[in-house]
Amino acid sequence: MGDRPYLSANPNASSARTLTGVGATVGGGAGGPLPFPANKARRYGDTHPAYCKHLPPPAGPRRRRHGRGCCCACCLWLTLLLISLVFLAAIAAGVFYVIDNPQRLSFSVHSVRLSALNLTSSDLLTSQLDIAVSARNPNRNLVFLYDHISIYVYSDGVEIGKGSFPAFVQGTENTTVLNATVSSSGRSLDPGEAADLRKRNKFPLEIELETKAGVKIGGFKSKRIGLTVSCDGIEVGVAKGKAAATATSQANARCHAKLRIKFWKWTF
Repeated sequence: MGDRPYLSANPNASSARTLTGVGATVGGGAGGPLPFPANKARRYGDTHPAYCKHLPPPAGPRRRRHGRGCCCACCLWLTLLLISLVFLAAIAAGVFYVIDNPQRLSFSVHSVRLSALNLTSSDLLTSQLDIAVSARNPNRNLVFLYDHISIYVYSDGVEIGKGSFPAFVQGTENTTVLNATVSSSGRSLDPGEAADLRKRNKFPLEIELETKAGVKIGGFKSKRIGLTVSCDGIEVGVAKGKAAATATSQANARCHAKLRIKFWKWTF
């Protein structure tokens, strides 16, 4: 009888030789090396995220911004252009001043006649004044273009009449006399102002003219800008009957002209 094969008493002896069922042996037996345990994320069917969801994605390579450089270049060229224009205008103005030698306009009150000044018991003012103002242009090559001129007459700050001069053109080396009637009809005054006018026999006057004027040189016409003329040092009494107009060419009668330049909401 043949020999029977030896059987181990341990039924799991054969299974103890392999660890994973893929031929690996314990204690250096035949077979390949032990494999690493499977990744936990793979065992549960998950995949690693590409990046942390709580952080922004990695920034790519930065591109150069050419827009800012172009804007700076444009601003630089525009500034240089403006400076050049201002410089050329200053040169032209200097040449014009040397060649033409322009002079300022001059104004004077030629005469004032106060025909009427009445106050009612209810402090209503009625007045009439005949005014002649002369404007002199001493320049040889400049022609002045005047718009409609508004005229106001005050006595110690109280307006006692207003009127107007029509628009006109004043030629070179010319003196123009402007005649106008200034009046007030039923204008209500403050009781204090009315009382002050009642007690006067002569009235100190301030005359103010407001207009816009431009300059013409050959075929060129400038833009018209505001012009204000203020005259003071005048005193008149009420003329009775056919009394002569009160002369105002005294040494203390004077007029001042100034420009009014308006920029957006401001006037200089």
